[in-house]
Amino acid sequence: MISIIIGLVMLMALAYLGWSIIWVAPVAAGVVALISGLDVFDTYTGPYMEGLVGFVKNWFPIFLLGAVFGKLMETTGAAKSVAKKVTQLIGKKRAVLGVLIAAAILTYGGVSLFVVVFAIYPIALELFREANISRKLLVPTFALGAFTFTMTSVPGTPQIQNLIPMESFGTTPMASPIIGIVTTLIMAVGGYLWLAYRQKKLSAIGDVFTEPTNQVVTEKTEDERIPNWMVSLLPLLIVVVLLNVVKVEALWSLLIGVLSIMILNAKDYKQFIPSVNDGAKGSVMAILNTSAAVGFGAVIAIVPAFEDITSWLLNISDNPLIAEGLAVQVMAIITGSASGGMGIALGTLGDTFVELSQTTGISPEVFHRIASVASGASIFPNNGALLTLVAVTGLSLKSTYKDVFVVAFIIPTIALIVGIIMGAIGLV
Repeated sequence: MISIIIGLVMLMALAYLGWSIIWVAPVAAGVVALISGLDVFDTYTGPYMEGLVGFVKNWFPIFLLGAVFGKLMETTGAAKSVAKKVTQLIGKKRAVLGVLIAAAILTYGGVSLFVVVFAIYPIALELFREANISRKLLVPTFALGAFTFTMTSVPGTPQIQNLIPMESFGTTPMASPIIGIVTTLIMAVGGYLWLAYRQKKLSAIGDVFTEPTNQVVTEKTEDERIPNWMVSLLPLLIVVVLLNVVKVEALWSLLIGVLSIMILNAKDYKQFIPSVNDGAKGSVMAILNTSAAVGFGAVIAIVPAFEDITSWLLNISDNPLIAEGLAVQVMAIITGSASGGMGIALGTLGDTFVELSQTTGISPEVFHRIASVASGASIFPNNGALLTLVAVTGLSLKSTYKDVFVVAFIIPTIALIVGIIMGAIGLV
């Protein structure tokens, strides 16, 4: 137990201070293995590398094409064109709301969280530039729009965090709609109000937009040289339609999206090679940041005390919804993954929660929704999706995590508590 706590504190503290997770994660995993009495070398070459490599194997094509797609949207001027149109529609002062809505729509539409980050980032960057808003708010805005309510609480969301509980409880994606809607409103409205407050506060002290150091400067700076906004929006629509309507796999959807950008902006062919190269380089850093954290979570899962944690969480309260919520939330925090933590919690305790549902009379739909909401209320500095977002934006955890903590942990936890209360009194 002590080894897990020390490893987690070490990982989060060093990541927060700006030390690269790529080397911090294996070192922290080694500390956990050493204190737990496991063979450090075997743990590193076995569970740690299996977790890391497994994530790269499953996700690298998506990271690669997603990064290339985003970079082409940026360098061809397509992102700037769409951003300007959005600015005209919602106004410069509401750039945060624009990014939030865009990320939320794509996530609820079934687009992978990682794809959303790569696809929307260049547009978000232009919106923040137009509105002169500090880039520090980019990460929490993305986190709120893609990593919270559209991922876990909106009834019907196709994200995996809303699908995993179906297997345990025999439910549907629409499980417990009233709790889902209420928790969604708490997260969405509460999170946006916080970001709006922070925007005003940062602007008041002169903390406004600054160009990212990892930004590739292109010649396309004059408004009249950017493409038409409807043409610029087509590649993004193509990806969304292929993913959600035609049900094409994400890999092929992104590839077609990349090709469509090139075809629609053929006159800018000289920018294609450097854009693809830059996108590819960025994807490698992003996926290594995430997979390093996944490897750490894989080591945590084999520590003997890990099973003791699950037993303790199960018996922490007579209310089974509190036990489930804590179990899923804590596991997600420990593993740095909402889906991974929920998978472990329900894989270990799912049958127990089904039995409790039958004996207590609490609907399985409530257990489904509480598990889903709890999985998203878990974004700590070791979270894989957060680390990807930080890598893509070129920002640091230290400069952005305060706001992420509020909109992606504090407010979702409040929503979770409200959901548990509603489930306990039968408002489902």
